[in-house]
Amino acid sequence: MFLGTAATGVPPESTQQALGYPSLFLLVLIGALVPVVPTGALVSSAAVVAFHQTAPFSLVLVFVVGAFAAFLGDVALYWLGRRGMRSKNGSRWLETIRDRAPEERLAQAQAKLNDHGIAVLTLSRLVPAGRIPVMLACLLARMPLRDFARGDAPACLAWAATYQLIGILGGSLFSEPWEGVVAAVVLTLAVSTAPGVWRRIRRTTAS
Repeated sequence: MFLGTAATGVPPESTQQALGYPSLFLLVLIGALVPVVPTGALVSSAAVVAFHQTAPFSLVLVFVVGAFAAFLGDVALYWLGRRGMRSKNGSRWLETIRDRAPEERLAQAQAKLNDHGIAVLTLSRLVPAGRIPVMLACLLARMPLRDFARGDAPACLAWAATYQLIGILGGSLFSEPWEGVVAAVVLTLAVSTAPGVWRRIRRTTAS
């Protein structure tokens, strides 16, 4: 009886937080390791939900969890890429990085890395599809893991802040959280896909 009362008396927000923050951490971490999951949309959606909650520091926790998970995922993927570079047969992770870094984008990333050093990592996470080419450029330049981590930390902070602001904007425009989540996801996906669509249009026009 007591257990049943206690279970039914748990506030919905507490349940959401108990499940939401670990889920956000795992999904962003996996998305950083497997570069096909739209992790920006995850952070924006979590920010929308946090915006509508009454619990203090909800938005701060979304920011910290998202940035930390992205950082750990980036560092882990870079470490796996370095192992692949040292191996004669390469590795599955290194091939994944190479497959998602077109030659044109890789050449641009290498030029920017030569000009600006690890500072280019900060912009790489803010530019759609910019993270992997810059990461591969760092791998080819034999950048130590410690230097990569030092440049990637502010990049993840800036990335989490940017997508959280998109979520806050979506949450402020709609009274219902689900409406804000839909708006944030649509806006995030639009921002992510727009550069690629624009490049295809330019190629088609040029040809």
